[in-house]
Amino acid sequence: MDCFREIEGKQAHDPLFHKMNKPSRRVFVPGPIIVGAGPSGLAVAACLQEKGLPSMVLERSSCIASLWQLKTYDRLRLHLPKQFCELPLMGFPSEFPTYPTKEQFIDYLETYARKFEIRPRFNETVSHAEYDKVIGFWRVKTVGKRFEETEYMCRWLVAATGENAEAVVPEIDGTGEFGGDIRHTSYYKTGKEFTGKKVLVVGCGNSGMEVCLDLCNHSASPSLVVRDTVHVLPREILGKSTFGLSMWLLKWLPMRLVDRFLLIVSRLMLGDTARLGLDRPEKGPLEHKNGSGKTPVLDVGTLAKIKSGDVKVCPGIKKLKRHTVEFLDGKMENFDAIIFATGYKSNVPSWLKEGDMFSEEDGFPKRPFPNGWKGECGLYAVGFTKRGILGASMDARRIAEDIEWCRNEEAASYDHNHRSVLLMKSSSP
Repeated sequence: MDCFREIEGKQAHDPLFHKMNKPSRRVFVPGPIIVGAGPSGLAVAACLQEKGLPSMVLERSSCIASLWQLKTYDRLRLHLPKQFCELPLMGFPSEFPTYPTKEQFIDYLETYARKFEIRPRFNETVSHAEYDKVIGFWRVKTVGKRFEETEYMCRWLVAATGENAEAVVPEIDGTGEFGGDIRHTSYYKTGKEFTGKKVLVVGCGNSGMEVCLDLCNHSASPSLVVRDTVHVLPREILGKSTFGLSMWLLKWLPMRLVDRFLLIVSRLMLGDTARLGLDRPEKGPLEHKNGSGKTPVLDVGTLAKIKSGDVKVCPGIKKLKRHTVEFLDGKMENFDAIIFATGYKSNVPSWLKEGDMFSEEDGFPKRPFPNGWKGECGLYAVGFTKRGILGASMDARRIAEDIEWCRNEEAASYDHNHRSVLLMKSSSP
């Protein structure tokens, strides 16, 4: 704690500090601060805990994994087999199915947090984080549920708010005139409330496709806006996970050959998706994912509904009118509701004030995977790999190892300097 006393001494003689920094409470944190208690933040905290390094997790919501608990639809399951969605140091229970339900995944995360004694500080929103070069520490300011302010100071800062921090809702001309229900998928739970209604789903990723299927299962009439090219793959090939099979093939074959294999099998199993209005990108599914970060859709039954006409494919939206949508091809159609399955974005630039590691445009690390996890001055990132929980787990291990190394180096340097001072004192007359 000697370094903290030194910091306090510097602050005591710094008039600018007292003028510009007056939070209601100031807390010195001896270990890393992790911003975000989603799967990525929990993974880093667990890896640090295993190494005997305590951390503090700050979470703006009232629970861990708030996206999963509060902003996902009821029928959601993991899109990948459970072995590809495990956090470090603890697997899924053997009795869980290959594709765990939303409730099972949340139960897994809560058990994980208990096992590694992770106790986030809930309802604390990080409003500002900046490195103080004078004292060599990060200043992390938060706002609580009752608008109380706290400033934390730490040596290491981990941004774990991830790729899905804020919902993306496109601006469409005439939105205020529509008059019907307009919502993002983060506010969609089940198709029960849309029974008998015509619903337009905007976005043809995994969420958009699955919401359409859910609406069909609840006797609604969904249409799907397809604004871009998309790869649709079967979730399984000959009883094996398409993702798992792809990962295995990549050990032996170049990506382009694996892509060619996936496209041939998909054509045989699913048919020509272009005939359904689902044009494929020029690059193969894996190459396209690597370049753009866009995940292929793993079909769980929606394609059959499109083929049968239960789900209608539409072009992009030009503008909205009273319960009416005008499409880019000039056609107009009435709808009762619109659901935006348009994804999420990073919110890091809104609270982290640094210009080197993160892009101001998209809130992702500037350096691509696998080199985007570490910045300067003790700054780290986890959950920004565009490779799901598997990528986050890899980065969590790297971060914990690096912080452990830094701590040991600083401790060794402090001990060396301390011994030198003692020797000088003992040798002086």
